[in-house]
Amino acid sequence: MAPPPVRVVVVTYSPGDQLAEFLSTLRTATTTPYEVVLADNGSTDGAPEAAVAPGVTLLPTGGNLGYGRAANAGACGFDGEWLVVANPDVAWDAGALDELLAAAQRWPHAGCLGPAIRTPDGRLYPSARAFPSLGRGTGHALFGWFWPGNPWTRSYRAEVGSPVEGTAGWLSGSCMLLRRTAFEQVGGFDPSYFMYCEDMDLCRRLGEAGWSNVYVPTAVVTHTGGHATRRNAPAMVAEHHRALYRYLSRQYAGPRSALVRAVLAAGLFARYLLARRVPSVGEGAAPTRSADLLEP
Repeated sequence: MAPPPVRVVVVTYSPGDQLAEFLSTLRTATTTPYEVVLADNGSTDGAPEAAVAPGVTLLPTGGNLGYGRAANAGACGFDGEWLVVANPDVAWDAGALDELLAAAQRWPHAGCLGPAIRTPDGRLYPSARAFPSLGRGTGHALFGWFWPGNPWTRSYRAEVGSPVEGTAGWLSGSCMLLRRTAFEQVGGFDPSYFMYCEDMDLCRRLGEAGWSNVYVPTAVVTHTGGHATRRNAPAMVAEHHRALYRYLSRQYAGPRSALVRAVLAAGLFARYLLARRVPSVGEGAAPTRSADLLEP
């Protein structure tokens, strides 16, 4: 029996009631046959077990492996065309996944496509971003938490004007549609990232392999955010800064860039110490406007 064309991989870690909402809204998000794999990183609330049903499979990963490794496990063995990787605290607008699949036909070289992501209060989350250069990333990290409209953050997040379908540097891993062949070509998510920056790294490698990353604002989801990270916020702040250093330092590899890496390490460590005292630093720049999303 041929597999459905879409596998939805949901990485779970005691997701609570949000998983049930994810699955119920997914039913109205597409008319395309799909299967769901719950790649579970050690939930203790019983929610993944309760969600098992025809077409919904529970895959225990054996422990808290991190987001990317769990997503890779959930994608393993699938021979269909499309993978969706998503957080369980996402709610789909009606037809949203169909919009992503339709955009994939318009963009045959798209390896990854991402929807517009709303916050629970209706703001547009900046889910399509430029890759952080040394200058852009430093300016965003230093000023974004208290001055979200600064030029470095605006350049990084490209929030000017109405959302338009088109290519982006990288897309948020909280909800992405992946061409399975492209995902496999680049080896999936890099398992050295436990959480944070694995989406940025994946999109960079897809681009280097000749694939595009495409933002599709006519597909809309709502993301609560932080359902797992709030339970151990100090550790997640540390992990966020480790992931940022891992990603940025790899862009400045080799002995000639040793000083750059040292400055990066010192700057990120200083930001981490400040974030431990001032939570808004770790949260970064908030969405700056309430946007009118495009209608399908």
